Amino acid sequence: MEYIWKDRKRHLGLPLSFTRYALSEDRLFLSVGFFSIKDEEILLYRIRDISTSRSLWQRMFGVGSITVVSSDKTAPTLLLKNVKNPLDVKEMLHQQVEKVKIQRRIRLGEIMTDTPEDLPEESDAQWHEDDME
Repeated sequence: MEYIWKDRKRHLGLPLSFTRYALSEDRLFLSVGFFSIKDEEILLYRIRDISTSRSLWQRMFGVGSITVVSSDKTAPTLLLKNVKNPLDVKEMLHQQVEKVKIQRRIRLGEIMTDTPEDLPEESDAQWHEDDME
């Protein structure tokens, strides 16, 4: 498998950990551990939001954290902690997510969580409009 980006969780700006991150054409990977390894992956089209945070300590060492919120059942929130150049990585991840969503023809309506049962019926909506007048 070919990766677009790979990094490790960094301590004092150095990649001295057994937490590894990787981005492929269609998935984001997290691997943690040395003796016992836990792997997690998120399909990029499931990603809903990406944010970054950088503390003073992180900024001093050129690292930051990226929080990925998705509709994935096993890992709805994934934290990529202490990655190098977090703003560049966030932008790269955003571009790849958009590319995959376009390829898969994912539209906003297809990823919304509202089900028809959650939406008000027309008669209810009309009743609320009448109340406001």
